[in-house]
Amino acid sequence: MTTANKTTKPMAAPSAQDRQILRDLARRVAEIAATPEQQRKRAQALAINQLTARRPSVLVIPEGAWKEVIRPEMLECRDQTCQKWEWLLRERILYHEWIGDDTPLSDLLLVGAVGKLTDWGVTITNEKTESHGSYHWDPPLKDLSGVDRLQKRRWIHDPQASAAKMEWVQDVFGDILTVAPSGSSFWTMGLTWDAIKLHGLEPFMMSMYDDPEGLHRLMAFLRDDLAGVMDDLEAAGVLHSCNSVERIASGGYGPTTDLPSADPRDASYQYPVGWRQRWAFAESQETVGVSPEMFAEFVFPYQLPLVERCGLVCYGCCEGLEKRIEHVLKIPRLRRVSVSPWADRAIMAERLGRQIVYSRKPNPAHVCAGFNETEIRREFRETLAAAGNCVVEFILKDTHTIENDPERFPRWVKIAREEIARHYGD
Repeated sequence: MTTANKTTKPMAAPSAQDRQILRDLARRVAEIAATPEQQRKRAQALAINQLTARRPSVLVIPEGAWKEVIRPEMLECRDQTCQKWEWLLRERILYHEWIGDDTPLSDLLLVGAVGKLTDWGVTITNEKTESHGSYHWDPPLKDLSGVDRLQKRRWIHDPQASAAKMEWVQDVFGDILTVAPSGSSFWTMGLTWDAIKLHGLEPFMMSMYDDPEGLHRLMAFLRDDLAGVMDDLEAAGVLHSCNSVERIASGGYGPTTDLPSADPRDASYQYPVGWRQRWAFAESQETVGVSPEMFAEFVFPYQLPLVERCGLVCYGCCEGLEKRIEHVLKIPRLRRVSVSPWADRAIMAERLGRQIVYSRKPNPAHVCAGFNETEIRREFRETLAAAGNCVVEFILKDTHTIENDPERFPRWVKIAREEIARHYGD
């Protein structure tokens, strides 16, 4: 087990005013979680993951557009730590009171472990034009002879800081919400974005032809590097099952009977768990332009040993997967696959059937760049027709702006529900 060797001071208690703000919001979250509506939504999320749902879920992930909904000046807390928790609680309340989608809410408050991920021993310089805009970076591996210079990363746990964080959250919320540890992890086991950060996008593509041996060495290094980070997290005892009403990577939510619960009130609760008791996620959006054969040679064999360690797997994000789905379907315990705006919906429906969740991502441009109701309805109708008997969830994501028009989200949800009712005849 790798841990930080330092003494951590207790977190400063919130001011009386900040504490009252947070506790009032927490009480509202607890009230919402107890409503029959949220009980129904939690049951729907479970039915999706158990492949028994007969109707699609409708989910909104505002992502960058949250900043146009919960503006910094709207936050009432003064302390920055308190503001982070205030933001999280306000998100939950707005999902229920305003967005109105099928996002399941509970009174479970998960608290992540504190740790540090070391680097590869090389410098990646980023030059950003704006916080959510384009950027340029300088990949340190100009050619793949430099792979041997890379150092494997380590995840270093700070148990004192983790304990202090948990103590702070328990003190503020513990008599109102159910507080539990959620561990620490990373977003994807996809590897290709890390390869591109180190080598560059065009060089990564060209190396498949110009230096295949070198590219295999880089991908093998990244596979072993991430496996070591996974080992560190497991050894530190900071993994949780993800089996709660938290979102799983680019997909839907986590409730399932196939993994131990993340809620300490449940009989199946376990903490910590190993990777075999967790959801996993992988994708390779950056290689969408390469052939299925190149994907099968340079990407998939390096992802597979990582996701195989896990209990259930989500695969895919913005990339169309129909041309590489035969490889993706080889993943053991694959439960959810992304059907991006650019995927062939009919092929994906045929290959996924009712054995894997059909995680459809409608085109966010129809909501983010103006609001095109005609195209939104057309896309729902075509997807519902193509998906047939699949277990479907619609997830509106990659919404980095709504042009300061927050009502677009509940409007989209209303249209989604109308089209689903139209399709199912009620």
